[in-house]
Amino acid sequence: MNRLILLLSFFMVLCSCGFSQPQSTQPITPGAYNLPAYLPLLKGKKVALVVNQTSEIGGTHLVDTLLSLGIDVKKVFAPEHGFRGQAADGELVKDGMDTKTNTPITSLYGSHRKPTNEDLKGLDIIIFDIQDVGTRFYTYISTMHYVMDACAANQVDFMVLDRPNPNGMYIDGPVRTEKFKSFIAMDPIPVLHGLTVGELAMMINGEQWLESGMKCNLRVIPVKNYTHADNNSLPVKPSPNLPNDLAIELYPSLCFFEGTVVSVGRGTYEPFLQIGHPEFKDMPDQFTPKSIKGMSNEPPHEGATCYGINFTNKKDIEGGLHLNYLINFYNKYNHKDFFKPYFNTLAGTDQLQAQIKQGLSEKEIKQTWEEELKNYKKIRTKYLLYPDNE
Repeated sequence: MNRLILLLSFFMVLCSCGFSQPQSTQPITPGAYNLPAYLPLLKGKKVALVVNQTSEIGGTHLVDTLLSLGIDVKKVFAPEHGFRGQAADGELVKDGMDTKTNTPITSLYGSHRKPTNEDLKGLDIIIFDIQDVGTRFYTYISTMHYVMDACAANQVDFMVLDRPNPNGMYIDGPVRTEKFKSFIAMDPIPVLHGLTVGELAMMINGEQWLESGMKCNLRVIPVKNYTHADNNSLPVKPSPNLPNDLAIELYPSLCFFEGTVVSVGRGTYEPFLQIGHPEFKDMPDQFTPKSIKGMSNEPPHEGATCYGINFTNKKDIEGGLHLNYLINFYNKYNHKDFFKPYFNTLAGTDQLQAQIKQGLSEKEIKQTWEEELKNYKKIRTKYLLYPDNE
């Protein structure tokens, strides 16, 4: 068994070339690849996995890998978009059975989002291995929070197989206020939190953000050779509407438009790579949303030509969180119904909408975040597994 683990681990490290890495450094290797570090902890245990299409080791799904090594995988918990990542945005995910492995699948994006006591009955440990993109409103980290809650209440161990954060070099945006706590804003963190899921799990545990201040028995298997300064090209798209690295880079800035009348390109094959509205006919680019199975059902402005900006050919795009697109489109639309109620939920505060309506610039708005971001960064420092700079 030990020899098999070592051989597999060597093979997985070679396959880690799917992640881009800075030159002259060792390959960035996700925690899942480090089988010798966690496989002995699973022997003789009844195991469940929180996984999706990104949970791969060198092109092989984690479920298949663990089953082939004799691990007793009892069930899979499926987040938004499902176990194989084939459900559209917002589409409810059903319980079922993985036809390939005959493993039961329990949905955490259907009738309930937090595992029930019955869901965890008989389990010894739950493993979380999902690729995140480093933004507060990406729901995989909310699923992780709920699973940690359930594990703490049921004395089930919780393990994170950590993966790099493609937006991990940025910390920006308003910190979520208690009034706007929701499934897309579970914890009091900024929009760009600058943590891997493993570091965030440690923060959730350490700051006692779980229900009733509980803590779960947490173990993180870290990424090797990673810093928060690294750029990472993901080998598998993390969700149906984030098709490539550029969309992931634009996502923190463009997702705010989901709470407005402006389309972010859902219903096209370039979501989060373009923004537009039917009234903006003087703008250079255009697209027409339509329902696309597995990507977007009944997208905003379906069947209408939207005019706006396509970012795919622009060379001056910078990562991070930018408000100028939002401010400019708000001023251009010039109607009272630009913002939807969902906007404040995304922002985690009602202050941002009010500031835009007051005519504040991006610089002026960001200045109002400085103190809360300073306090957040102090908390973040306690949980870092990886340096911010090389």
